[in-house]
Amino acid sequence: MESNNKLKRGLSTRHIRFMALGSAIGTGLFYGSADAIKMAGPSVLLAYIIGGVAAYIIMRALGEMSVHNPAASSFSRYAQENLGPLAGYITGWTYCFEILIVAIADVTAFGIYMGVWFPAVPHWIWVLSVVLIICAINLMSVKVFGELEFWFSFFKVATIIIMIVAGIGIIVWGIGNGGQPTGIHNLWSNGGFFSNGWLGMIMSLQMVMFAYGGIEIIGITAGEAKDPEKSIPRAINSVPMRILVFYVGTLFVIMSIYPWNQVGTNGSPFVLTFQHMGITFAASILNFVVLTASLSAINSDVFGVGRMLHGMAEQGSAPKVFAKTSRRGIPWVTVLVMTIALLFAVYLNYIMPENVFLVIASLATFATVWVWIMILLSQI
Repeated sequence: MESNNKLKRGLSTRHIRFMALGSAIGTGLFYGSADAIKMAGPSVLLAYIIGGVAAYIIMRALGEMSVHNPAASSFSRYAQENLGPLAGYITGWTYCFEILIVAIADVTAFGIYMGVWFPAVPHWIWVLSVVLIICAINLMSVKVFGELEFWFSFFKVATIIIMIVAGIGIIVWGIGNGGQPTGIHNLWSNGGFFSNGWLGMIMSLQMVMFAYGGIEIIGITAGEAKDPEKSIPRAINSVPMRILVFYVGTLFVIMSIYPWNQVGTNGSPFVLTFQHMGITFAASILNFVVLTASLSAINSDVFGVGRMLHGMAEQGSAPKVFAKTSRRGIPWVTVLVMTIALLFAVYLNYIMPENVFLVIASLATFATVWVWIMILLSQI
């Protein structure tokens, strides 16, 4: 099963772009944004703009290093080369910790989503199924992986675009609202734009940064990009701004149509917006989207951790066995390790309290900020 421990370049620019979109757009938007809105009110839009600008700066720095030295361990290797072995070691393992935490939330969420359609089936069956499916996908060739990830992300992105366009129709022309445009007065008519003050906006940044976390997977794909000198810069220049538009555009529409202090209290704003358009099966549509969002995120998570551990093994910062690859150029040992970790994480989720999402988001945000700081320092 082993080869020469080398990864194979099979990812196109299209694959890389949608992998980054798939990794960054997921639970943080569909569910985490409601918590951010409660903290900041309409000023959460400013928080997402700040987060988007920060993400763009970080990705430009990462892009420059990835083009110069395209490696699977990406920013861990750059930190080791520019800041020392300890910095590279801590950065690599911090990233793996961050992504594992996020994957814990996504894997457990998948079981909950499937429970909406099949309430009689125990969640653990769905959780076990998705872990095994994602494991199988990640053991295929990287080209097959990239193609599947493209379609997972495509459904998610398409739904967000439809959501924004439909919302604008309600805001401007009153489509689905009896011909009465809602306008955008809800952005300031319920306590002002800074409803919870500047402090509320600042507090929401923990959820905002959690939402943008994962975009750094662009750097990790450099080791398997077909033409990293061209594909990485293209992805770097387009993806952060697209994510910013998707996040800010979606929340702008939601908080224009509904008072910010009612978001999440009467059901999902995504479902309500589709119902406004006369789509009676909106709940099923959203459930399908969040299912694909979960698959996309878990898929990218396993890929990211697997490649990071493979690269760290080559650097001497992780067990050498993690450097082993299959004939297809897949680091199969790291994929299996991540799969086992997710199975254990499922058990942990069952014994955690209901507010586990906020705890997970806070831990992941700390790890994300650390990785981003290391990327900046490495580039300087």
